[in-house]
Amino acid sequence: MSGAAGPVSCDVLIVGGGINGCGIARDLAGRGLTVLLCEQDDLARHTSSSSTKLIHGGLRYLEYYEFSLVKKALAERELLLKSAPHIMWPLRFVMPHDPSMRPVWMVRIGLFLYDHLAKREWLPASGTVALRSHATGAPLKPGYTRGFVYSDGWVDDARLVVLNALDAQARGATILTQTRCESARRTAKGWQATLKPAGGAPLQVQARALVNAAGPWTGEFLRERAGQTSARSLRLVKGSHIVVKKLFDHDHAYIFQNPDKRIIFAIPYEGDFTLIGTTDVEIQGAPDAARIDADETAYLCEQASRYFARPVVPADVVWAYSGVRPLLDDASGDASAVTRDYLLEFDGGVGAAAPLLTVWGGKITTFRKLAEDAADEVGRLLGEARPAWTEPAPLPGGDLRAWIGTPRRPDTDFERFVSTLRSRHGWLPLALARRLARAYGARIDRVLGRAESLADLGAEVAPGLHEAEIRYLQREEWVTCADDLLWRRSKLGLHYSAAERQQVADWLAAHPLSVPPMNAPTSDTSEPRSETSCN
Repeated sequence: MSGAAGPVSCDVLIVGGGINGCGIARDLAGRGLTVLLCEQDDLARHTSSSSTKLIHGGLRYLEYYEFSLVKKALAERELLLKSAPHIMWPLRFVMPHDPSMRPVWMVRIGLFLYDHLAKREWLPASGTVALRSHATGAPLKPGYTRGFVYSDGWVDDARLVVLNALDAQARGATILTQTRCESARRTAKGWQATLKPAGGAPLQVQARALVNAAGPWTGEFLRERAGQTSARSLRLVKGSHIVVKKLFDHDHAYIFQNPDKRIIFAIPYEGDFTLIGTTDVEIQGAPDAARIDADETAYLCEQASRYFARPVVPADVVWAYSGVRPLLDDASGDASAVTRDYLLEFDGGVGAAAPLLTVWGGKITTFRKLAEDAADEVGRLLGEARPAWTEPAPLPGGDLRAWIGTPRRPDTDFERFVSTLRSRHGWLPLALARRLARAYGARIDRVLGRAESLADLGAEVAPGLHEAEIRYLQREEWVTCADDLLWRRSKLGLHYSAAERQQVADWLAAHPLSVPPMNAPTSDTSEPRSETSCN
């Protein structure tokens, strides 16, 4: 990255710090291109931290004949689970059979396809379960006697984004959060862009190529800030989730069929809770203004109560969140039927000045493949085609070999990691050891440093959260305020009282990071990173 004085120069400027933008930045940086990514808020601030948090093929997409999408997602499933076993793990799903919904033969055909559309090395196949004699039947109404089980995976979605950003940065990319791309202008020599950091002076960037990965703002950025047009468009579909105190003690999740032909999930969440979602509500307003409404809460409670013996009511909700999915408009009448596949649109041929890539749509499970496809094309258009590399590569913290030796399978590897962590750092309380292991994997030593006791981690700012961890998050994971830490880098906000959340906010306000973020570009207009406000 050049630009000690004057504009910063790079091969590729990426706008958008969600899963697609960070995944593309990682892939391109790993191919040796100079990359700058800017995000107007925090990493994963919007859609990418508001998913149902599943690594899955999408069983219900088979009904819409999305065989290509399901196959692509299923092929990615085990690759992802292996790449970061600390933030992703396998999960078994139970579908109680309701004779008034899909018939048995249809479910069986769907599960057969789900098992066989892509190679499956270690995830168990689908099957049936007698609910009256199985632990998963205990929380359900007695009328549900038969169920189907199948495998998918769970992911900490916001941390997945951060891990991609960390890997991109380690490979030479510059990641700028709280930095809005105000404008991008195409010239004969490439793209000239103006970036505006929160509280800082504008930064001029000269890039050979531009990637528009702005998620729900993709169309707006293209038209209003890049001055370009496209025949493509997005449908913005709000997906809302509710969290209640845990409704069951076993480790399976549920997939429930609803009379409207939609499905909802009920998933073990953060140890003490159950996550229920999602809705599909098309919106027309500003994406960042989307919030769950009373009708959505009532819908999720009503559908869950059709199955659980103890009704779920709005008063049970302890937290809720909404995310806006930027879905490629395929003219489907029903928001639930809009494709979850992605489309990469390129403007500019090989050798042309200032190529532009726009990312339309996508889902978390296929982010790596999307990034690989995007990097292939960007390299080709720049005349620097370089081989793909991410398929076998672990994400930061995901390579546990220094702790456990030869990997076997992701779920058991993680438990071996926790066991080794406990043997090396016996002074860590078990709950704290497991939380840190889940969050940071093999990077945990960057949090613990040379600590040999809890006291060495500094003051306990809130239960289980010590100063050493907060400093690490500020220094290496772009945390600037309490929301970044409590709701995206972790879900500690769900476990804390309002007073405890305020303690974290107060500590961060009193201890702003006063040095530039890691690997920041240098120019005569750059300023130190400082505390910013969060929403």
